[in-house]
Amino acid sequence: MPWLKLLHISAVIVWCGTLLYLPTLIASATGPRQAPVLEQAHQRVLRSLFTFVVTPAALVAIASGTAIFVFMGPLTLWLIAKLAVVGLLVLSHATCGLLVLKAERGETRLAGLCAAVTVFSMAAIALVAWLVLRKPF
Repeated sequence: MPWLKLLHISAVIVWCGTLLYLPTLIASATGPRQAPVLEQAHQRVLRSLFTFVVTPAALVAIASGTAIFVFMGPLTLWLIAKLAVVGLLVLSHATCGLLVLKAERGETRLAGLCAAVTVFSMAAIALVAWLVLRKPF
């Protein structure tokens, strides 16, 4: 069981960290135009980060968290609240995916939306941490 918890915590750290980093990277990709070679490289980095880092980390975090719940036991009110907030993180993840697609299509002026996604993600991450550490219910 400790290995499963370690896997879960590691995946959550990677997922949450990249959820905070990715909108900043998207905003910089959609800012002032760069040389075409740099734009293409930037688009590849965005897509690769989302496809090969953020999404697998999210899947591992959710799967290992589910396994911990199945093996550990009772469904409590704080856990239900935490799962609801994790749903908000999934929404943030999906929004980052949409922003990556918009950046690939060449849309500009995404900085405001990227900032909103970052703030939303930070709030959700802080709320999950508070629920897990405090277990208020």
